[in-house]
Amino acid sequence: MVLMGVTEVSAVGMAVFLLVWTLLNCLWLALFCRTSVAALLSLELLFALILLSRFKYDKLWMTLDFVDVLIVDQDTSAFLLATFPALRWWGLLSAAITAVTITVAWRTDHCCVSRRASLAGLSISTLVLVAVSLSFPTDLNEDFVGQSYVSKFARTGVEALHELALRGYLEAADDVRGAPAATGSFVCRSQFKRPHIILLHDESSFDITAVPGINVPSGYQRHFLSLDGKERRLVVEGIGGPSWFTEYNVLTGLSVRSFGRFASSVTRIAAGHVYRGLPRLLNQCGYQTFSLYPFYGSFLDSRAFQTTAGIAHYLDMRDLGTGDFEPDSFYFDKALSLIERERSNGPLFLYVYTVANHFPWDTRLRPELTPNWQDLGNGSEVDEYIRRQAMTANDYRKFLDRLARKFPAESFLIVRYGDHQPQFGARLFDHVPGKEDLVKPTKAPDPRYLTTYYAIDAVNFAPANLASALDGLDAPYLPIVLLEAAGVPLDPTFLEQRAMLHRCNGLFYGCEGGAPTKRLNRLLIDVGLIEGL
Repeated sequence: MVLMGVTEVSAVGMAVFLLVWTLLNCLWLALFCRTSVAALLSLELLFALILLSRFKYDKLWMTLDFVDVLIVDQDTSAFLLATFPALRWWGLLSAAITAVTITVAWRTDHCCVSRRASLAGLSISTLVLVAVSLSFPTDLNEDFVGQSYVSKFARTGVEALHELALRGYLEAADDVRGAPAATGSFVCRSQFKRPHIILLHDESSFDITAVPGINVPSGYQRHFLSLDGKERRLVVEGIGGPSWFTEYNVLTGLSVRSFGRFASSVTRIAAGHVYRGLPRLLNQCGYQTFSLYPFYGSFLDSRAFQTTAGIAHYLDMRDLGTGDFEPDSFYFDKALSLIERERSNGPLFLYVYTVANHFPWDTRLRPELTPNWQDLGNGSEVDEYIRRQAMTANDYRKFLDRLARKFPAESFLIVRYGDHQPQFGARLFDHVPGKEDLVKPTKAPDPRYLTTYYAIDAVNFAPANLASALDGLDAPYLPIVLLEAAGVPLDPTFLEQRAMLHRCNGLFYGCEGGAPTKRLNRLLIDVGLIEGL
């Protein structure tokens, strides 16, 4: 009861917590009969679930859900043990204490409940849990709120198994007409020298002047302008943290929302299954493809996902020699070195993450880089956020200048985007006081919370075609903008998606009730670019 009162915040959550507690007790009673053994095992499981979920939230701003148990992969286990090596010893200690405690309880407790009564309780509590979970489904954004650990885990379990039984991991139309030509027949031809392409991931960045009353330094909005002077809006699919959502969008040209309850594990699911990708098409057009990733490649199976999508050379923090969060100039220096080394081997595609603007914003990151900075009176977190954006803008301008000076005979197309707003973005719009209330304004997807930016720049190159670079665009369309701007021909699946872009005026999953997205998923399954989902 104490655990429930401390962690659950709604009547539905409390009801589910009690159902889980009842279910666990009845399960153990059916197996072991002993009441104290059942009580101890149930209590320990609840404690373990809450502690693990809180641990995950403290480190990643995501709580544990059932999909974490449903999809267990070697990369994720390796990531956890490499990042938090003490987990192994805590696990062994917990197992030893459990064994001793259960042994003592087994020998001292002689109170037994009949198996028939236990199975009846197990069946009833399970049926009621399923009914409540399906009647009151969770919102995907609740994964990013640090509360309701037990009820959320149980409800996501029911929802995940329900979705898996109905349609598998991925939404797709049952049947489609007019499938595109097989991608194997696609031949990539061009009548001019192709530019090197750099896709820049601008961490947590958006034009904060969209929020009324925010003070910004002079010239702040210049960073969000493209070479033609336009500021373009990108609508992403994650609120306040999931960079991998937009990573999936821009590398595959597909929607995270098509995965439903499995969306928070999208890159883990897509690894080895989703072969459709921007880098894969560029490979067919003679590009060498590189990814400069600022964290462990095992995080959410990033390496496996990106290589499946066509990244041939994946460099994570160990390959790059990354320490803690680095200023963006660190990654720009690495990109310049790579271009210097590899440019003679053909056109390059570089997917470059930057992380200077990653949370938390309650401490100064590299204050020596902005010695003349003066806070703007917005509050400490917002001022630190804007200071880091200024660092990014300054490093980026220097990067463009160095590209032009170091490689006067080379041409470059640079497309950059904000992957999501900062965690406090929704609170700024609605004046919600604390991070635990983030789910309140995100129950209904509001474009204000999902809008970042994308921008197109070039060095020694004039973009070939900006017809698809609409002023407002959903993130899965960004590969088409990049390919057309670079003058790279589209394969049949991207031609299909470009027609959808213009018919839907930049909307992707939200167009026509999601029917075109489901159709595209089915076409990709039919031509073998999505397998096993």
